[in-house]
Amino acid sequence: MPVKFIGYIGFNNTSEIHGGTRSRILDRDYVDQAARAQEAGGFDRVLIPFGSNSPESQIVAAHAAAITTKLGFLVAHRPGFTQPTLAARQLATLDQLSGGRIAVHIITGGADEEMARDGDVGSTKAQRYARTDEYLDILKQEWVAAQPFDHKGRFYEVRQGFSAIKPDNLPVFFGGSSPEAIDVAGRHADVYALWGETLEQVADSLRQVRQSAARYGRKPGFSLSLRPVIADTEEAAWKKANEIEDQVRAAREAAGLPTSGHRPPNAGSLRLLETATGNRRDNRLWTGVAALTGAAGNSTGLVGTPEQVADAMLEYYDIGIDHFLIRGFEPLADAIDYGDHLLPVVRERVARADQQRKTEAA
Repeated sequence: MPVKFIGYIGFNNTSEIHGGTRSRILDRDYVDQAARAQEAGGFDRVLIPFGSNSPESQIVAAHAAAITTKLGFLVAHRPGFTQPTLAARQLATLDQLSGGRIAVHIITGGADEEMARDGDVGSTKAQRYARTDEYLDILKQEWVAAQPFDHKGRFYEVRQGFSAIKPDNLPVFFGGSSPEAIDVAGRHADVYALWGETLEQVADSLRQVRQSAARYGRKPGFSLSLRPVIADTEEAAWKKANEIEDQVRAAREAAGLPTSGHRPPNAGSLRLLETATGNRRDNRLWTGVAALTGAAGNSTGLVGTPEQVADAMLEYYDIGIDHFLIRGFEPLADAIDYGDHLLPVVRERVARADQQRKTEAA
């Protein structure tokens, strides 16, 4: 099966090495450069993130789509703050205007204090996932219904809902490690998104999601998020990774942020933080930044030469990962580097492996 690459447009050309946490200030020149560079580098999509203090992801995606022709966009979207009928029409409109280049990444929730900034006060994790489940039911009905429909549920009531605009192709990406999340993923995810963990942990997550999806007669794809660190030699790559750790530590200390003793609120970060107790796992999996930041989001990487990192990615591909969401610590420069040196090698490795399987099956 073909492998897909998802890049990242994080609003400006900074990361954890520059200020301890990711800045949310919008830099239009960077957005333009990042979109064009990742299109030229062969990325299939780029993620536009969502946060309670971030620029609005759909608007950034609309702008980036207008200055590109082939690049797809994975628009992060949090249910609960926009009515699902309106969100369905917004996303379908964006899909039509971009020529079918939109996917949506459903982000159910973050820490309680972040949710509160957008007015969601007092909800529990279980309630949020139940709300997401119902939200996606309505969203998808808007996309396919040929006639007006009614819906009366726990969180939403819709009378004669209908959208005249339908998406051409709008996959739903979804992440979350709790039992509630796995159940919603089984029902709705076209692609289930994971953070970079060990091969054993990723295989276990894939098994759980596949079992959940099978109950609904579905077979999702799987996306793995990584921060590759590549260099001409393995020694140079690990030196670079160590320097990134030093930079992150220094930036966090300068900003008064903790570098240890983290207690993240979500199951995925807790699990990733446990993995990060060993700096290196599975030969190439590097967890140093995850340990320093409390496994806040995509924070683990693969380290080595492009060929070594490609071989490590192939191991994940062999167990079922068909999308890789990759981004670096120097966002623009690393995206260009990946397009020049990493993506072609991974695609060549995958094509060779697929051909070998066909030959063996013949």
